[in-house]
Amino acid sequence: MLPLSENDQRSLLRLARQSLEEAVRYGRRPEFDVADGPLTEPAGAFVTLRKAGALRGCIGHVEARRPLYQTVCECAVASGLHDPRFSPVIPEELPDLLVEVSVLSPLFDIAPEQIQVGRHGLLISQGAERGLLLPQVAVEWNWNREQFLEATCQKARLPRDAWRRGARLQAFTTQVFDEVTLGGTTRCSAPPTAVP
Repeated sequence: MLPLSENDQRSLLRLARQSLEEAVRYGRRPEFDVADGPLTEPAGAFVTLRKAGALRGCIGHVEARRPLYQTVCECAVASGLHDPRFSPVIPEELPDLLVEVSVLSPLFDIAPEQIQVGRHGLLISQGAERGLLLPQVAVEWNWNREQFLEATCQKARLPRDAWRRGARLQAFTTQVFDEVTLGGTTRCSAPPTAVP
């Protein structure tokens, strides 16, 4: 799946922006006709919204359950209207928002010593609890490997050392692009919220 071409990145950003604007302005979701190709393959993704550099919403799906373009459209709307950390986006804010997309690789099991800060995102799970942090979060906060593991445990509402005590640790990589840099990486200023 990775990496997406620049044209595919542009298409995903356009679809995310249109979905967000339609939902915020009119309370509806547009239908898109997308040709077969990378955007119709199942993939996990997150959509992050920023306003004046500050986080304004971030929601995603880890598992590859739906075509990538549908996942991105759904997450764009959820980031704008349903991130529990923020009030819903209002129409007047739309011109000031920056849309960023993170496309996730499939999950794979990883040992703590194999984690590369800045390259790997993490998903930790134990029982019914799960927590996820994107790779750019660790970079933004200048965390080392152990701090990244502890923060991911906290995200899952587990003890900080659950990664040492039998919790399952999985990793993924991402391709991150936004409306300004198109292929560059901007930094997520707060941990994102995963939608199961």
